[in-house]
Formats: sequence, C-alpha cells, structure tokens
Amino acid sequence: MIEVLAKLGRGPVFLAGEVLECVITFTNPLSASSTSASSEMLAWASAQIHCQFHASENRVALPPSDGSKHDVQAENETVFVPNRGERGQCILSTPPKILFCDLRLDPGESKSYSYCETLPVDGPPSFRGQSVKYVYKLTIGCQRVNSPIKLLRVPFRVLVLHGLKDYQFPQDEAVAPSNPFLEEEEGLKKDSRLADLATELLMVATSRRSLHLYNISNTRGKVGTFCIFKTVYKIGEDVIGTFNFSEGDIPCLQFSVSLQTEESIQEEFQRRRGQPVSFTMHARHQESCLHTAQSSFSLPIPLSSTPGFTTNIVSLKWRLHFEFVTSGESAGTCLVRGSQSEAVTWTGVEQMEVDTFSWDLPIKVLPTNPILASYVSQFSSTNSITI
Repeated sequence: MIEVLAKLGRGPVFLAGEVLECVITFTNPLSASSTSASSEMLAWASAQIHCQFHASENRVALPPSDGSKHDVQAENETVFVPNRGERGQCILSTPPKILFCDLRLDPGESKSYSYCETLPVDGPPSFRGQSVKYVYKLTIGCQRVNSPIKLLRVPFRVLVLHGLKDYQFPQDEAVAPSNPFLEEEEGLKKDSRLADLATELLMVATSRRSLHLYNISNTRGKVGTFCIFKTVYKIGEDVIGTFNFSEGDIPCLQFSVSLQTEESIQEEFQRRRGQPVSFTMHARHQESCLHTAQSSFSLPIPLSSTPGFTTNIVSLKWRLHFEFVTSGESAGTCLVRGSQSEAVTWTGVEQMEVDTFSWDLPIKVLPTNPILASYVSQFSSTNSITI
C-alpha cells in the first residue's frame, strides 16, 4: 500500500499566468499492527493540468466533436488520460510532466516531488453556471507494474484578469550578467512580479471614484434620484448606493435592489433561438420607504463568485436590478386621521393604488488577490489517495 498526498503550497486559487506549485509525496506507511512489511514499487508517476468544460444539453447546442481517438485511449487503462471518466470535454491542457520512473519505497519511507506549471493565460476562468461549467484540475497519475493507472485529482480555482497577458515587463535587469543556472529563480521572480502587477492593476481600476447620479422616474413623474460613486468593483467588495426621495413628485412606497449575474449563451450556440438569459441573485436589499427622504444600501460581492468574462460560448455580466413600488395617489392621502378629538391618531390607509417598475444598472466586477479568495474556497489545498 502506498499513500499519495498532493499539497498546493499557497492555496487553491490562482490567477491565469501564475505558476502553480504542488508538492506530491509518496509514502509506504509502516503500520504498528502489521507483523511484516515489504518494499513497494511504482512504475511511474506523471502530472498534468486540464480544464474540463460541461454544457447543459437543454440550453447549449455544441457542434459534434471527433473524439474517436481520445475514446480509444480512454478505454486503455495503461494510458495516462487525466480526464478519464469525467463528463464534458477537455478544452485546455498542459503538457504532461513525468515525476519519476521505477520508484522503490521501503517500509516507512517517503519521497516528495515538486510539480510546477504556468497556468495558461488564454483559458476561461473557473465557473459553475446554469448553462456551462469550466472546472480546472491537476491530475496525478501513477501505476504499479501490471496494474491499472490510479488518478489523484486536485481541483483548484482560476481567476482571469484581462489585459495582464499583454503587459511587457521592463528589462531592468538587462545589464546584469546572465546565469543559465538561475532559470528557475528568474521564473519565480517573474511570477511574483505578475501577482504584484495584477494587484496594482486591480487597485487602480477599482479605486477610481466619480459621482454617478441617476433620475428615477416613471410615466407619472419623478420618484427620486440614485447616487453611486463607482461602477467597477473587485469580488469581495461592497456595492454601496444612496437614494434621495425628497425631490420626487411621486411617493415611493418600497424599493428593492438585487445584485445579479446575467449568463447568456452566444447566439450560434443557443439550443433555441431567442432563449431567455439566466439570472443568478447574489445579494438583495428591500426596504419600505414611504415618507423617507433618504436611504442607502450595501450589497457584498461574494468572494466565491465569478467575475465577468466572455468566451466563444458564454458571457457573464453583472448588474444591479432595481424594483420600485410607487403610489398612484399623492403623498397626502397615504395617511388618514383616525379621530377628531384632541388625541389625534394617524393610521395608514387600508387600500392604495400602486404602480411598479424596474431598472437595471450594469456594473463591472473584476478578480481579487487569489490569496484572499483562497480563504473562502470550497477546494482543499491537500488531497490524497491510497493505491
């Protein structure tokens, strides 16, 4: 028996373009209850990253793919196929890397191997929507002699920051003497600079503030105004807005604000022409506001949510969805006097004519620091199997 343990050192969330590093440990455990123990042999072990795509057959019409060659290999249990047995299509994969050949482990002995790979910058982000899913996994395959391959899958999350791959780093070390033995250190240094650059770009994009003022009106007149200071956010931030109903001619009885994502399939891949867009609500605020001059809301963008993106199949956009309930009468008729005596009691009317209308405000949601997103990730940094 051999235990295989895979550990992602920094956590299970990465930016596209970063280097994923995983330490894989093979152990021949020495059990205290066993009377005899023997050495264990593994023929080989290999590792590879792939992105698996799955689409809902009711919503997405994909062209037929020629997977005959892949199917023949998948049926052969001596061939390393990282996505064997998984639903969907493998749309992206890195070259497989061999960890070792002919490994012998004595009882109680362990050996560790480090796997490093740069995540492709041209792939989609991790996403689990109503119509499509993009799932990233690191698969470690190992095999005993004359035995089927065993697979250990390590799921992780990928965030994509558009424009990062086109950035050219300044050649500030061009005058320094080159050393061919420092290639790995230079790669790690560039990876660190990539993370720092992403943090700086996100800070610049989301820290800009300017007043955005919108008039809220229906067919009968002005209801109020809405104010928001920015429309670009990172996941994990709060969307804050304020209302001013004091300048309105139409009384607003109630309002609600929902933070939503809009998942739409590109027209050429729609199962039915003109099929409806899928909406997902992430946060909501509702408030009764009759005779309220000013009000505000704060909606958190979940760290586990996916920033906006577009591929050739699906598009994900963010928006604020507003719903207003207004009175069909003037403000003075919303209360009635209950008594003519000195002790006056004002009560609400039992019935009232109302009008409802809605409004959508698009916003832009970007990724955040992957270390921060790792704290709420559903994935574990450590995965293991026994073979």
